[in-house]
Amino acid sequence: MPLLSLNLRGAIVMVLAMLGFAVEDAMIKLLAGALPVGQIIGLLGAGGAVVFAILCRSRGQRLWDNGFLEPAILLRNGAELVGTLGFVTAIALIPLSTASAILQAAPLLVTLGAATFLGEPVGWRRWAAILVGFGGVLLIIRPGTDGFDWLSLFAVQGVLGLAIRDLATRRVAATVSSLQLSFMAFLMLIPASAILLALGGVAPVAMTISQTGLIGAAVLIGAVAYYGITYAMRVGEISFVTPFRYSRMIFALIIGMAIFGEDPDHLTLMGAAIIIASGLYTLWREQVVKSAPPA
Repeated sequence: MPLLSLNLRGAIVMVLAMLGFAVEDAMIKLLAGALPVGQIIGLLGAGGAVVFAILCRSRGQRLWDNGFLEPAILLRNGAELVGTLGFVTAIALIPLSTASAILQAAPLLVTLGAATFLGEPVGWRRWAAILVGFGGVLLIIRPGTDGFDWLSLFAVQGVLGLAIRDLATRRVAATVSSLQLSFMAFLMLIPASAILLALGGVAPVAMTISQTGLIGAAVLIGAVAYYGITYAMRVGEISFVTPFRYSRMIFALIIGMAIFGEDPDHLTLMGAAIIIASGLYTLWREQVVKSAPPA
């Protein structure tokens, strides 16, 4: 099949995957008004672990191996836990559009971490784009002003955790599959949710049929979206497909306004635009550097 057709297919699947994640986020936010955050996280963890356990076994992959105790995997699982706790809490407590806008800074943080901790070369142009992107985050959060909401720091926690997760993933041995990593990450959310409920002195709430259905739908949509990302990145060129990740912000804005009556102010929209533009420029510069002939 021609490369353009493969890229187009990958882009379409990536956009659909981002729509799936935005819908999943909306379902979580709908549940957050009635269920404790810890309970939601535990249910998502249990459901996700079951889904990825089935996928692993269907491909003959083991669910446990002593090699899974290597430092990179432990760091990845811990970072996934921190990131998920932060982002799900943010979705529950602040506007969906705000949480999603802050999340778009994750690729910039990954680039920063790769340069700082993994020794990957990053030129001054990408350093400048990273700084500008973080400026966009500050526009959204607005620390030190009347518009500052400390609850938005949960979204920042989510970005930090997920960025560290992606960095740690680069150090995981190739013999460990993405499905196995996902199974372990979701499994860790179950005891973490129990600890979160205990620390908060909150008991699980009995769920209605509709709430149970929302949780089940969120798990299935999230799993399909995850598979969509994997498929899109494999069928198309990474440099072509990756920028379509930012479509999640557009879907989050539409869903936030249509379902939750959100009305993002100009600074939030400007900050989101700056973050996305900085991320796209960073991706473009990375491809330019990789394609440049050696000196």
